[in-house]
Amino acid sequence: MTSRRAFLKDVALGAAGVAATEWMPRPGGAAEVRPNILFIMSDDHAAHAISAYGSKVNQTPQIDRLARGGMRFDNCFVTNSICSPSRAAILTGKYAHVNGVTEWQRFDGSQPTLPKHLQAAGYHTGIIGKWHLTSDPTGFDHWQVLPGQGAYNDPVFLTPGGKQQHKGYCTDLIADFSLEFLKSRPKDKPFLLFCHHKAPHRPWVPDEKHARMFENVAVPEPATFNDDYSTRSRAAAEAAMRIDQHLTRADLKMKPPAGLKGEEAAQWNRGVDMEMDVPVGGEKKKLSGAALKKWKYQRYMQDYLACVASVDDSVGRLLDDLDQSGLAANTLVIYTSDQGFFLGDHNWFDKRFMYEESLRMPFLVRWPGRIQPGSVSKGMILNVDFAPTLLDAAGLSVPGDMQGRSFLPLLRGETPADWRTAMYYRYYDPRGHHVAPHYGVRTERYKLVYFNLLGEWELFDLAKDPHELRNVYADPAYASIVKELTAELDRLRKELNDRE
Repeated sequence: MTSRRAFLKDVALGAAGVAATEWMPRPGGAAEVRPNILFIMSDDHAAHAISAYGSKVNQTPQIDRLARGGMRFDNCFVTNSICSPSRAAILTGKYAHVNGVTEWQRFDGSQPTLPKHLQAAGYHTGIIGKWHLTSDPTGFDHWQVLPGQGAYNDPVFLTPGGKQQHKGYCTDLIADFSLEFLKSRPKDKPFLLFCHHKAPHRPWVPDEKHARMFENVAVPEPATFNDDYSTRSRAAAEAAMRIDQHLTRADLKMKPPAGLKGEEAAQWNRGVDMEMDVPVGGEKKKLSGAALKKWKYQRYMQDYLACVASVDDSVGRLLDDLDQSGLAANTLVIYTSDQGFFLGDHNWFDKRFMYEESLRMPFLVRWPGRIQPGSVSKGMILNVDFAPTLLDAAGLSVPGDMQGRSFLPLLRGETPADWRTAMYYRYYDPRGHHVAPHYGVRTERYKLVYFNLLGEWELFDLAKDPHELRNVYADPAYASIVKELTAELDRLRKELNDRE
């Protein structure tokens, strides 16, 4: 296993309503000890920035421990690639149009959720870190969450007793509080802990330990870095999240002129320069065009990856504690992110689109004695499946109104004959980076996307075009595929009761 340090050296050289339910054994079997559940989720951590997924830009040795000791899912997808909707889907096992969080709406905490079901069944439940659902958390015996996006340094946390500010770096503090939860938990109950990191969400502020970690590293550019969006709908060209045109001075950590304060300083920080004097090789150089775009990408990735490094270290701390306390043997541990993220792919940062880098979620899970170490699943799973799966793992029945499906059989290495081969996606918010609303269907080979406000379609053959550069919707050779996928999209929308 290549260490993160060795990797960096190589790259630098090479360029309410829940009734109480007692836990019962499964029919025909003896009662089993219910697993503890540690659910670690970061924010905007792309799968292609995790070495267990073959990352070309990063090493994550601690997160990779889960892949070596458990299972890596290669086809885990989000149903609406934005923070709040994904979190609501994970809590409820329901799509955005059903749980009420399609964009940034306040989450209705009275509805049934995964933690409420587990709490009613005797689990000690907690959430620490990012919540981002406006309402207070419900279904948790302990909660300590960031207000909104929260801050990287000296963050405020919300608790049932009010606001508390803490000195330190947010990622470290979330790990500290999670470790304290494990230490102080009731020893006669299984636990569910949501450890939710803010990092590596924008504005990508690393801690002091990792801030200079990638300073002299030439991060490889993605194959689609210079995408010109030809053949695509207007949505791709109109999205305001380009590396060269939309990263702000604040994103790039540029210092404002001396004397600027208040709104003047804030306005300066929001500015974007197409020609800049930047540090290159120890001296200032004026860059523009392609050269400046390359520099902006490197600067963005230096901070993004440094934030990931702190998350990786915190995962290691939690795994070490489980080992040392003897809890590891009966703890189901998950690492995921609330959605994917563009790392310069298509000249973008952020997410929202149904394109692969945004659609795909990392999902690594370890459950000793239940999951074959080092295994990989190609089965298609969705974030609405997380709640049903964890209820199933705890020996509880999955409520009939949950729209997701337990993938517990996949964890055992079994794929049911009727397992899904297509998934439904829908993004709603036209304000976010000017990404046009759209919905679509992804199968094992194809992806059909409809930008409903633009009246434009895209079709990609992922086997021939994995980078999604060629829209073949109008290609006569794909006419039968268009017909088939349109019918499948209509079927999924009716099944899920989603309407315009």
